[in-house]
Amino acid sequence: MPDLRDLYQELIIDHGRRPRNFGALADANHTAEGFNPLCGDRITLFVKTRDGVIEDVRFEGTGCAISTASASLMSEALKGRTEAEARTLFDGFHALVTGHGAAEEPPLGKLEVLAGVAEFPARVKCATLAWHTLLAALRDQSAPVSTEQDEQGGAEPGGTGRAADG
Repeated sequence: MPDLRDLYQELIIDHGRRPRNFGALADANHTAEGFNPLCGDRITLFVKTRDGVIEDVRFEGTGCAISTASASLMSEALKGRTEAEARTLFDGFHALVTGHGAAEEPPLGKLEVLAGVAEFPARVKCATLAWHTLLAALRDQSAPVSTEQDEQGGAEPGGTGRAADG
């Protein structure tokens, strides 16, 4: 009988190979681009909101299995949530993959399969790229998100959408 870790790995591989919600979203009213130069991950995130509720999320790009799976799982988890709930989910997910433990609220559901990323600090940026790009999209930030900007003197992720983890 496979253990839970094996099942998590299978889910990550499945979302990495067959990402859900992959492709452009013509009627998106928020978009942002993100880049992880260490791994080569690139993402364009498309978000459609109405009255503060996320109706649809799609993404395009190329990346490693962790980055693609994270974007795919994120896109599924966000539909129907408010922008405020999405930010709270970001905080919980970020705590999980950086090794600070997942918050009890909100429940992370399938996103918890990426908990093992915390054991590999170099992969945290892969797992969080889509999430930082989401925050930039919701703020209508025009500058691309880079996982390396903060290390080069940029501001904190919560302030500008620039991503720095690890």
